[in-house]
Amino acid sequence: MPELPEVETSCRGIKPHIEGATLQKVTVRNAKLRWPVPVAELTALEGRTLNAVQRRGKYLKLIFDSGYILLHLGMSGNVRIVQQDEVIQKHDHIDFSFTNGNILRLNDPRRFGCCLYQADNSVEHDLLKVLGPEPLADVFNAELLYQCSRGKKQAVKTFIMDGHVVVGVGNIYAAESLFRAGINPKRAAGNISKARYIILVQVIKAVLAEAIAQGGTTLKDFVGGDGKPGYFKQELQVYGRAGEPCTICSQNIKKINQGQRSTFYCSHCQK
Repeated sequence: MPELPEVETSCRGIKPHIEGATLQKVTVRNAKLRWPVPVAELTALEGRTLNAVQRRGKYLKLIFDSGYILLHLGMSGNVRIVQQDEVIQKHDHIDFSFTNGNILRLNDPRRFGCCLYQADNSVEHDLLKVLGPEPLADVFNAELLYQCSRGKKQAVKTFIMDGHVVVGVGNIYAAESLFRAGINPKRAAGNISKARYIILVQVIKAVLAEAIAQGGTTLKDFVGGDGKPGYFKQELQVYGRAGEPCTICSQNIKKINQGQRSTFYCSHCQK
């Protein structure tokens, strides 16, 4: 699933090509995504200027003066900038064509993503209201994480992946951050000291920043707004490396399941 770095990469990739441009036409080839695509509301935006492209959590916001489009890439979707003569692929469900000749194309093979509309810019969509703070923002700090964790028996890995606590720390980045911080992913969140949360918060910010700089992580499907894959996979130290030697101690990386997701860690380096 595209996580925060992948969505941020997409946001930065498409922004220069469509921000400030006028939406000429909306073409919906398949309106059956995770929720029905509001075709009438989208086409009503034709002729209006796209004022801003922003990211919130794993969502993209296309902001007009009369509301915003909310996009989610689902399990394997992507958005990319194409030209009018580019061949339409099987899972290219929606095109946003602009008067400058650029087209923002949404591709979603599994159709778990969404394309929705919020009519009032001053009102957060219901999907955004429940989100926690952005991990790269100052408001996400060790004190917040420490206080939220008190009394929780939940494993620390699933705790930092909870979007109500902090957005965008997906499975890959949670595993990598806990490894760098030397914290066992099975430990109860409520049993971790503030000192260790200080380290973990610093590491989470660093890992996400590095992943964004590398264009995200491409394991299978993801490409950025320019159609290129992400290269953070080359930096992974534990994720997907079960049975391989730890880069620090040479003991084999272990794999377990937590919350129906695969967890990779080093039992010697992570306590």
